[in-house]
Amino acid sequence: MSQNPPNLRPDLAPAPKFDTPRRDGQPTIGMVSLGCPKALVDSERILTRLRAEGYGISPDYSGADAVIVNTCGFLDSAKAESLEAIGEALAENGRVIVTGCLGAEPEYITGAHPKVLAVTGPHQYEQVLDAVHAAVPPDPDPFVDLLPASGVKLTPRHYSYLKISEGCNHKCKFCIIPDMRGKLVSRPHKAVLREAEKLVENGVRELLVISQDTSAYGTDWADRPSKFPILDLARDLGALGAWVRMHYVYPYPHVRDLIPMMAEGLILPYLDIPFQHAHPETLKRMARPAAAAKTLDEIAAWRAVCPDITLRSTFIVGYPGETEEEFQTLLDWLDEAQLDRVGCFQYENVDGARSNALPDHIPDEIKQERWDRFMQKAQAISEAKLDAKVGTTIQVIVDEVEDDAATCRTMADAPEIDGNLFIDADHETLSPGDIVSVEVDEAGEYDLWGRLVKAD
Repeated sequence: MSQNPPNLRPDLAPAPKFDTPRRDGQPTIGMVSLGCPKALVDSERILTRLRAEGYGISPDYSGADAVIVNTCGFLDSAKAESLEAIGEALAENGRVIVTGCLGAEPEYITGAHPKVLAVTGPHQYEQVLDAVHAAVPPDPDPFVDLLPASGVKLTPRHYSYLKISEGCNHKCKFCIIPDMRGKLVSRPHKAVLREAEKLVENGVRELLVISQDTSAYGTDWADRPSKFPILDLARDLGALGAWVRMHYVYPYPHVRDLIPMMAEGLILPYLDIPFQHAHPETLKRMARPAAAAKTLDEIAAWRAVCPDITLRSTFIVGYPGETEEEFQTLLDWLDEAQLDRVGCFQYENVDGARSNALPDHIPDEIKQERWDRFMQKAQAISEAKLDAKVGTTIQVIVDEVEDDAATCRTMADAPEIDGNLFIDADHETLSPGDIVSVEVDEAGEYDLWGRLVKAD
């Protein structure tokens, strides 16, 4: 049983879970998946294709004939982490194929690690397969190598990320994701719905909808059936009977049309919205819409329709030029917005980002001090909101059952980035994926504790 740490990086996916046995003589590939849930979905797709060709999947370096490292390039610290993972894979295994966001800069990788076998960019599945074939030829056994009906999943069986689009049309100065992953390309509605139906048929109880800009889904189509296709998709996903959680939703005006679906219970009353800051001048330097006051009006309107809505967001402190006044505006905005779940980055230069050239970069010690103050306020808000849940009865989904407790999540909690609810009595009969009612009897800064409500 582990409590949710307050400084968890909000850009990370859950740790991949590998549970596929290997047959004798089967060519086997290891996978290191770094970065966000979108990268985790890419890893799942690569491994699904490899499994279909008869490859086994190894959870460690020593059992693999070669290793794929799916990298992250979102921050310079993430790039360093990716280079470190590549170096570790080379040291432990020696045969390494690199893909993912950092793969968009092959010279950066080969300059540090010239012995890698191949480098491919993000979502270049065919090139990854070609590199694997060259390093480890396939040797399928059609009588043994059966692909799971839902493909290879790197998350627990009861929840799954559902990536609905790739790329982004925003031009935020601190971000190079559009340079690495390109402009917005939305998957066809039918393809997304078919994948979701298949996942639910195979036992998935929660669908986590992800993209770079979820609310823009389908707006890149020349001929689209409706002005905002995300509304049709949300409605159809909600009809499947699983929990549907919306991530990375920009607060466009049409987002308000999602809120009644939440109030009706069609999709979860949860929005993950990357506000990033609140001061108009900071937002302007970020090249983001400078409408913090209107955002507060939107939040109030959402809560009027769906009082139980949970709002999660991420913010950047210490952005170039951020004054103490601008930072205080952010703290005041957070006080008024009363967001339920908050993650925060200290600004970092990223090679290729336009924000690098901005004047008045903030010293590290001031960034750290502002991060501490920001998280202290966010923690106090979280603690008060959770304390208000004591004595209420809520639904939770079970993630893990151990001897001392069952680790669960409420509708207000996404995997890894939000809190947990722990049941430490009468939990022995529970299984991962169960959705049960719990009476909350204790609250902490980020987590809850409760007891099962017995069915009549």
